[in-house]
Amino acid sequence: MKIARTTTWTIAALLSTLALLGEARAQRDKEDEPTAVLNFIVLKEDNGKPVRNAAVIMHPVSTHGKQERGGLELKTDADGKTSFDGIPYGKLRVQVLASGFQTFGEDYDISQAKMEFTVRLKRPQGQYSIYQDHPGEKKDEKKDDKTPTPDPNAKPQ
Repeated sequence: MKIARTTTWTIAALLSTLALLGEARAQRDKEDEPTAVLNFIVLKEDNGKPVRNAAVIMHPVSTHGKQERGGLELKTDADGKTSFDGIPYGKLRVQVLASGFQTFGEDYDISQAKMEFTVRLKRPQGQYSIYQDHPGEKKDEKKDDKTPTPDPNAKPQ
């Protein structure tokens, strides 16, 4: 009975040691990778004023253009600024969300030790309707009669 307990504790200790060594190795590999400091400024497009409490969400992107697991969310301060130190070089998908504004999204190539991004958020646009007049579009000419105009290339029947 005592041998079984000792064996169980020994196996548990070995497994936890191996797990810790694996984590230490993974951290050492990540420490070898260059990282960047990213600074974000989020502004309103219409007047250039800062957007407070906007969510800046960052996701790593694989070489195939797919968003990888994990990510980080930051919030802007009263001046519309936020930053993060320790982003590894490579592709990064940045999304900015703020109440009352359109969602912003863009992929960036992180390749410098310090990078700054200015994001200008737009107000939501109205829904497009075919029943409304749209300036700049060519309007169809209305016909008084309901008879269709014959096609000059049509064959007689």
